[in-house]
Amino acid sequence: MSTLALSRRRRCSGGSTIAAVTGSALVALGIVAVQGEWSSFGPWPSLAAVVDIVAGLLSIVLLFAVRHSPVRIALVLSALLTVSAAAMPAAGTAALWVAQRRRLPVAIGVALAGVAGHVIRAAWRPTPDRSMVLWTIVVAASYAALVGWGAQNQARRALVESLEDRARRAEEDQAHRVAEARRGERTKIAREMHDVLAHRLSLLAAYAGALEFRPDAPPDELARAAGVIRDGAHQALEELREVIGVLRDDPAEPESDRPQPTLSDLPRLLDEARAAGTPVRLDDRRADAGTVPDVLGRTVYRVVQEGLTNVRKHAPGQEATVLLGGRRGRNLLVVVINRTGPATDDPGRIPGSGSGLVGLRERVQLAGGRLDAKSGHGRFRLWAVLPWPA
Repeated sequence: MSTLALSRRRRCSGGSTIAAVTGSALVALGIVAVQGEWSSFGPWPSLAAVVDIVAGLLSIVLLFAVRHSPVRIALVLSALLTVSAAAMPAAGTAALWVAQRRRLPVAIGVALAGVAGHVIRAAWRPTPDRSMVLWTIVVAASYAALVGWGAQNQARRALVESLEDRARRAEEDQAHRVAEARRGERTKIAREMHDVLAHRLSLLAAYAGALEFRPDAPPDELARAAGVIRDGAHQALEELREVIGVLRDDPAEPESDRPQPTLSDLPRLLDEARAAGTPVRLDDRRADAGTVPDVLGRTVYRVVQEGLTNVRKHAPGQEATVLLGGRRGRNLLVVVINRTGPATDDPGRIPGSGSGLVGLRERVQLAGGRLDAKSGHGRFRLWAVLPWPA
């Protein structure tokens, strides 16, 4: 249970206890007032005394219904004040209840009705030793205090509810931000895992396929292919360990200081693709071959990596062309083109998950660029346009 729920439960529990105590006190005060009215009339009360006492008892009963219809009950109790002094506690309580839960004009109207009830009763049943003007001032001041008290309680309750609502929305916003951060981090990790492991495992599959279909290859070629598979498996396991370490969020796990690839690592990537059986040609048409920022170079590297991985998966052995173009201060264009090759049901073909381009498009969009892919006329084109700062 949240802190807000506990606070609300405690406040409701405390309010119920206070209401019960207050109600019991008012009932007792009403009974005392009724007894006082009875004793003031002697052993044989008149009709007016009987009406006074009956109205006082009725006011006590009506007070239990003030929760459901506070304004109406308060007006009825104000009317009973014209014939019964014993209705004073119940009428004052109803006026306070209205002031705590209704708008200020309504509370003032109920208070004026209560003052009018007192004045009417004092007019037709005057007390010789009591000044009418002073009595009216005291009654008006009493109801003004009740209205002020109720308005203060209403404002305090509204403030508490507003603070609770703000706290609740703050908790919800915090939980939403945490969830979004976790979702974004998981998406980033999944994207990195696909970009790195898919490329590495596709190389291993290509070399393993070469060993499977060329068992009569010279021993030095077999040894070289086995060495590449071993090194690739070792690198794949190392990269997988780094990703798992991030997922575990283990403070004892040392953070990886392995440098991220940039555009300067592109020749090595192309050499790996050629060694795996994918002919690759680089066509660099950049008007300004100056320094490319590491973040931009890493995005270009990942675009080319994904394109060559898709070539090995869907068009093994087909030639690919990597085209770089653009100028600094405008955009950097990277295009990977390859022949699609004939469709085949070869069980040895590397399956694709279909999520590589989705993650790559997110990466390019985060860099402020756009990515698109299109197949037609026997070719598959993957291109990205990225902003190249001056």
